[in-house]
This record gives sequence, structure tokens and C-alpha cells, in this order.
Amino acid sequence: MADPAVTEMANKLAEECLAVQTATGEDRLFMQVGDVLGASSQTLEEAFLTAIRVRMAEIQGRNFLKKKLAEHRAQASKTAPE
Repeated sequence: MADPAVTEMANKLAEECLAVQTATGEDRLFMQVGDVLGASSQTLEEAFLTAIRVRMAEIQGRNFLKKKLAEHRAQASKTAPE
């Protein structure tokens, strides 16, 4: 189990990285950050990459659900009686 301080640092860095990725449009920026971290701390690199992947998976999941709901609503409005 990772040191709680390392996990906290990785989580904060992941949030900041995702914000910069969004602002710059560099969707693989997290890989570059991971490389920088890995040069000095493999432990922080691994914790950071885990934190990033979990957040990116959550974003993908939310986007999928949003799309499904929009499709459902569009279909429902086509079949709704007038």
C-alpha cells in the first residue's frame, strides 16, 4: 500500500495535470508528467499514473452515460404522442 502522503501528492498532481490537459488540449500530457516523475521517484510516478487513469476512466464513464441519456431522450421525443 502506498504511503498516504505519496497518494495525496499524486492525487493533487493528477487534478492539476488534468486541468492543464483540458486547457491546452494536450491529451497525453500526463504521460510526459509521468516520465518526469519517474526520473526521480518511481513510487510517485506509479501513484500519479494510477490517479490519472482512474480520473480519466471516470470522465469516460460519465461521457458515455451523458451520451446514452441524450440518445434516449432524443428517441423518446420522436416517439412521444403529440
